[in-house]
Amino acid sequence: MKYARIWQLMLAVIVFTLTASAQHVSGAGGSMGPGVGHGANGADHGKMSSNSAGSTHGMTMNQILSKNTTLAGKIQKLTGTPAQQSCSGFKNLGQCVAAAHVSKNLGITFACMHADMTGQAPAKGSGCPTGTGTKSLSLGKTIQTLSPQVDSKLESKKANKQADADLKDSEAHS
Repeated sequence: MKYARIWQLMLAVIVFTLTASAQHVSGAGGSMGPGVGHGANGADHGKMSSNSAGSTHGMTMNQILSKNTTLAGKIQKLTGTPAQQSCSGFKNLGQCVAAAHVSKNLGITFACMHADMTGQAPAKGSGCPTGTGTKSLSLGKTIQTLSPQVDSKLESKKANKQADADLKDSEAHS
């Protein structure tokens, strides 16, 4: 009898846990598609409400940027290159926008930021330090590597806030 009660309790806990997990997953809302969060620094950039103009669920970063001309224009203004080109290789859109802000804020060449954060070698003649782009680094580590005299945590936080604002603003205008 004692074992039967323990099994019933365990079964109830398992059923409750599975139900709660299923509700959490399905309640995620309409995000800007896979990989749009800003996971490397713990912030989640790029969430769009499910009632925003047009769904972006399941879209690639290039498709999102093609559809969201406000954000694409902002990225191009910050980096000096087309948004699709600027964001290629980044894990998500929020990471790209934050890197663009760091580049502008600190005067670091975006090509060097891109190389260190994506792990892709920079183009020849980019003026990046030796070793840039040898492995994929977080935003904070990239700042620390390319501009060691600044407070990388503070600059990373500032850029993440700016990226959040850009993503919200572009959502409102799209």
